[in-house]
Amino acid sequence: MQGRVPEDLAVVVDTGGAILVWSAGARRLLGYEPAEVVGRPARTLLATDLPASARRHLASGDRWSSEVALRHRNGDRVVVQLQGIPLADSCGGSLWLVTGAAQTPLSGHGQPGAAALWDLTLAQLPMPVAIYDREGRFVAGNEVMTQIMGLPVEEMRGLTLPEIESGPPFDEYDRLQRQVLRTGERVFHEVHGKAPGETREHSWSMYFSPLRDETGAVQGLSAVVFDTTEQYWARRHLAVLNDASMRIGTTLDVVRTVEELAEVAVGGFADYVTVDLLESVVLGDEPRPIPPDQPVTVSRTAQRSILAGCPEAVSAPGDPVLYPVGTPPQRALVSGRAARHTPGDPGMHEWITATQARADSVARHMIHAAMLVPLRARGVTLGLVHFLRHRTPESFSEDDQRLAEEIVARAAVSVDNARRYTRERRTALALQRSLLPGRPPGLAATEVAYRYLPTGAGGEVGGDWFDVIPLSGARVALVVGDVVGHGIHASATMGRLRTAVRTLADVDLAPDELLTQLDDLVIRLDREEGPEVREPVVEPSGEVGATCLYAIYDPVTRRCAMARAGHPPPALVTPDGDVRFLDLPAGPPLGLGGLPFESAEVELPEGSLLALYTDGLVETADHDIEVGLGLLRQALGGPPMPLEEMCDQVLRTVLTGRPADDIALLLARTSALDTSQVRTWQLPRHPAAVAGARKMACHQLEAWGLTDAVFATELIVSELVTNAVRYGDGPISLRLIRDASLICEVSDGSSTAPHLRRARVYDEGGRGLLLVAQISERWGSRQTPAGKTIWAEQPLPT
Repeated sequence: MQGRVPEDLAVVVDTGGAILVWSAGARRLLGYEPAEVVGRPARTLLATDLPASARRHLASGDRWSSEVALRHRNGDRVVVQLQGIPLADSCGGSLWLVTGAAQTPLSGHGQPGAAALWDLTLAQLPMPVAIYDREGRFVAGNEVMTQIMGLPVEEMRGLTLPEIESGPPFDEYDRLQRQVLRTGERVFHEVHGKAPGETREHSWSMYFSPLRDETGAVQGLSAVVFDTTEQYWARRHLAVLNDASMRIGTTLDVVRTVEELAEVAVGGFADYVTVDLLESVVLGDEPRPIPPDQPVTVSRTAQRSILAGCPEAVSAPGDPVLYPVGTPPQRALVSGRAARHTPGDPGMHEWITATQARADSVARHMIHAAMLVPLRARGVTLGLVHFLRHRTPESFSEDDQRLAEEIVARAAVSVDNARRYTRERRTALALQRSLLPGRPPGLAATEVAYRYLPTGAGGEVGGDWFDVIPLSGARVALVVGDVVGHGIHASATMGRLRTAVRTLADVDLAPDELLTQLDDLVIRLDREEGPEVREPVVEPSGEVGATCLYAIYDPVTRRCAMARAGHPPPALVTPDGDVRFLDLPAGPPLGLGGLPFESAEVELPEGSLLALYTDGLVETADHDIEVGLGLLRQALGGPPMPLEEMCDQVLRTVLTGRPADDIALLLARTSALDTSQVRTWQLPRHPAAVAGARKMACHQLEAWGLTDAVFATELIVSELVTNAVRYGDGPISLRLIRDASLICEVSDGSSTAPHLRRARVYDEGGRGLLLVAQISERWGSRQTPAGKTIWAEQPLPT
């Protein structure tokens, strides 16, 4: 008795490839009603191209059998073992009957013999088996072998492998078989690829064994093939994990880290990967909990594809992407759990078709599997990773999901570390920018330009600083300093020292005195912040170290007073192009205590260039400081150029590689006030000198065309000269300077500093300095080698 299993699918296709008949089994298998597909090209139902063997037999009109991937109505991929049978229609044309793989049960009565059972065993083994004769011609094969080859036994019998299927890898199989026939020794071979009658790639372990007769002569060979795809993917997954541990998190950059994640995944098990991060994470901020009832906006941060240029993408890196409420991406972010989908799943289909661009991309590239894995670290969701497949036939498995969750978890820790670093670095840079000067002030005494280059990965903040401080009498102070170390601690110490220098500069201390005061401050900081703070500290530990160079330039006298505390000497470029390093007393670094600082004074021709810098510019790992100073001399010795261009030239010439230390460079080109801008008078120490001083000042203002300032200047001169005559010592002098402002200075031989006081109703004095303070824009006093100078500044009349 003989039985038959009904066909799962039956379709009739005409010569042009159009569907003529659509069976109920086809409707159940693929979901299409007959009215939807009859008359439609059959190729529109294919999820991938037909295997090569099927195309060849279609062209020749021969019967064929092959595994084919079809597209379900909902977008899923359905793999079916199809058979194509040529038919003749009534008009003499040709038709094709395409059916599902038929199962033909055994038939017959009675108990089969041993030989029959052996034949049945070979025929029904679950692994492919084939037998070849002494010439390498196909003799027999079991059912599994015919399925993966896509040809019936009758068509393969008597043919060699190159005649059955030409090209690689069958030419290599043929070579191995002939080696077995020649040597009589078994050969083992592994390969991963797609067989002619299948749509999926498999990993195969092949054994080519000789078949010997009773005399031991080789009469043929057998080929037994074992499917080791699962083992192959297990090894592949382990390799991906190892690759992820080596490649993800090599930097503290958020974007680069997720790019590394995408690269590892595409190289390992996905065809297209996108990484969307919460906008707060990209900025380095702490992500907030995701509300379940609100849409989520993320930033497309990275994407990678096996296809060049990521043609699947519908958003570019940096673009915002909206996840509406209830969509699979939004649910994955809220739940924090991974999920696998197909394009036809409820919810996923609506998400895909919500935008035409996404729907077109899924259809064009035949994306058939998606996996959404939240990027979570320390219990906080940072973003979402999309893994998609279109070239890989298999959908994502549970093993794939476990692998994806593992590498995403590893990447999430690196992303969170990079996010925290981004936030801390942004805070540190903001702190440092607030501590460093902004645009240098416009001064008549000097024209300045600067460069500041913190070192370290990603521009770590450092402790170098510089400053340009306007002083009384049209003078200017130039400062460059260097705190030992890097990071926020060094930057904070730098800010305290810079503030201290500005405060001491306002007191108008000489350079050596200012460094002495700064040295005491560093010692106090060392005692407060050093590790010995738990115990009483008697001696400074030197934990907080710094160097500094402080210079004061006077455009009236063209003299510059300088002192340095363990800092490299400044370079001077004279107007004729000569470059030399000023021989200043070195002075100890700040923080040692008990050692003196010395000032030196030089006269600078108008148009001279001063270069102040930190040691990171001239001292590097590949050469010593002498070589660096030589390169700096070379950079400064060229033809005159704007200071901004000069700064760039210095860095290009001196920096031969990546700097190992912070760099601060300050260039100042000096100017001189014309004699017509300054007028000085010597006054007797007599009350009558007050009236004469007022008269001379008025005449000078009229000569300068500043008649609007005569009244205020008369009051200032009268009060300051009166104080000098009444409370000071000789000699007394009066000086007017017309610069960016109008400056009035009165000097005398007494070192007693004046101060404001509150005058009572019947007091005859005590209101002079109060009046000066009200009239002038700012005023003050400074010590001089001969006594003191009291000064007051007024804005020039418009």
